[in-house]
Amino acid sequence: MEFRTYMIAMAALFASACADPQGAGQTPAAPDAEAAASHQQIKSGNGERNYIVLDGASRNGAVFTFREVSIDAPGWLVIHPFRDGVPVQTEYVGATLLAEGKTADAQITVDPAPETGEMMIVMLHYDMNRDGVFDFNDGVTVPDAPVFEDGVLIALRYQAP
Repeated sequence: MEFRTYMIAMAALFASACADPQGAGQTPAAPDAEAAASHQQIKSGNGERNYIVLDGASRNGAVFTFREVSIDAPGWLVIHPFRDGVPVQTEYVGATLLAEGKTADAQITVDPAPETGEMMIVMLHYDMNRDGVFDFNDGVTVPDAPVFEDGVLIALRYQAP
């Protein structure tokens, strides 16, 4: 994915997560005019081949288990934190490697362990160079690109149980 498109997508996702805490699908105010215009074209959620099942997710301390995750190439299940009610794009608090296909009971350790009720962003990233290392850089230039399916960024808001 082109860097500019990724940045617009991430700005839209994080603006959306802030402005629409109940997930009602309302278009939020974005940080700038370009991101605002692009937000109407970029959606986050699940696809048919790439998805994260939040129903039935569980937690044991800092370890979260998602009943089913599917990705169409080797990649990562990643969690981004919120701070002061705002999602933090330039940080991640957990990443776990996934094989191509469906993974039952995908586990990811979050560090630091969130408090019950804390909001997070759970999303998929491809392991672009297939080295088994989550390449995140500064969170702005992310070599292991986020997963899109049919224009939908595979990313969901998730509240820690």
